[in-house]
Amino acid sequence: MPRHFLRAMSVSLVALSTPAFAGPGDASNSGSVVQSGQSEPGIAPTAQPAVPSGAPLANTGQGEPLALAAPVDVETVPVLKHIAATGAQLLELGEAHGLRSVSARSGDQFMILQIAPDGQAVVGGPQLDLPVDKLMTLASGQVKELGETHGLRGLYLRNAQDFQVLYVTPDGRSTIAGVMWDATGKNLTREQVSKIDGAVPTMVVEKEGSKTLEAAAKADALLGVEHSAFGMYGDPAAPRLWMIFDPYCSYSVRAFDELKPYVAAGRIQLAIVPTSILDYETNGQSTPAAEALLSQDPARMAEAWDHQSFRTPPSQEAPALLQKNNGIAEEIGLKGTPTLIWRKADGTTGEIDGIPKNWEALIAEVEGAHNVSAR
Repeated sequence: MPRHFLRAMSVSLVALSTPAFAGPGDASNSGSVVQSGQSEPGIAPTAQPAVPSGAPLANTGQGEPLALAAPVDVETVPVLKHIAATGAQLLELGEAHGLRSVSARSGDQFMILQIAPDGQAVVGGPQLDLPVDKLMTLASGQVKELGETHGLRGLYLRNAQDFQVLYVTPDGRSTIAGVMWDATGKNLTREQVSKIDGAVPTMVVEKEGSKTLEAAAKADALLGVEHSAFGMYGDPAAPRLWMIFDPYCSYSVRAFDELKPYVAAGRIQLAIVPTSILDYETNGQSTPAAEALLSQDPARMAEAWDHQSFRTPPSQEAPALLQKNNGIAEEIGLKGTPTLIWRKADGTTGEIDGIPKNWEALIAEVEGAHNVSAR
């Protein structure tokens, strides 16, 4: 996944990541839980409409560019208030089919957002010129209703092994292929599709009464990753830090980049555990990417991930290895990617979901535990 927080949205969700405004405390957001900063909890709508009409777009009629204005009601629309609190720049894009659109920009990255009628959620993505009745005709028998959330009807569209979630505009004349987040940054789409078999990885117990390795790992995340299929990056003699990741998770890529100097300095060895928890967002691309990595020699897995080398045909063993990793991730209660795991000096397991506030402090703790065990 691109090494940024916000990105232009495409019709497909092949490269869709958790946006910068997703809440750091969200245990189910798009595979990423960031430990820096606090989420704005959102406020109840005032007596005025939750989503009033945005500021008009200026057009002189003389061929000049549109003048995009910043929203004037950020403080009264919970989801806009939350996004603005992250430092993203918001601009009005007007209204269409009963929905108000804004853009959110952070640096050179931006997203198009459709604001839910109640102002409590957004869907990331542009509106498609595809009325819901036409969609139902074209994909007859392949569409499953997800129910209505924050005033928007959700549809699950299956196409062979791939799937897409779409939201219907209030007038039914347009649809949005995207992911919905609420005003605290919680990924609501993941919750909606989690009830559908195959959309989100699940763990299958072999038989009633048996205790698999994954089940045993629930009490100890370190035990789980130690028995996973993983790659190694760095000096084998260095203290080991584990990272569970999805190949298309932008936060995982960021964590990997920020850990490279510590690996190069010989302070840690990074063990990476591929999973595919973002298939519901990446149009099913996380699974083949993870299988491609698991088909690599463990010593070359990190390099393959770094270069996004996902075209390697999967080995015969790769699907089973990925299923094992996904099962371990579920049983240890994975909240998002990246998840960092290490052995602490007192023998217990250290675990952080997302990117730590202070890498130096974390690396020092990993080193300290290693030094204690080496005595």
